[in-house]
Amino acid sequence: MRKVMSAAAAFATAATAMVVMSGAAQAGDDTVYGCRSGNVCIWAQGVEPFDDPHPTVQYSSYGYHNLRNQYGDHAVLNNQYGGATAHLCYNYGGTNCPEILLQDDWSYENLTPINSITLDRP
Repeated sequence: MRKVMSAAAAFATAATAMVVMSGAAQAGDDTVYGCRSGNVCIWAQGVEPFDDPHPTVQYSSYGYHNLRNQYGDHAVLNNQYGGATAHLCYNYGGTNCPEILLQDDWSYENLTPINSITLDRP
């Protein structure tokens, strides 16, 4: 029984250390006006992020994301890290993408002709 308890305590200590280390590794990556670190965010039409820090959409996974009901001018932020980029695309499925957002780039975009966004690995 002592061996089981000792092993459980060692596992708990190691797991805690891993959580602390992974949190410290991301400590420099910040939420910006409600946009979580690692995400690409869109705010509501005509909304200034510093006035209303609540993005309406946050994308967090690499690949393309088709937009829905996004018309007119919107603030868009690439809050990814590690050099990841984002593209604004005219077509669904992440194709025909003339606009690039580098890491930490803001853009005010007319999203009416934009139908998808890609989050791209560095």
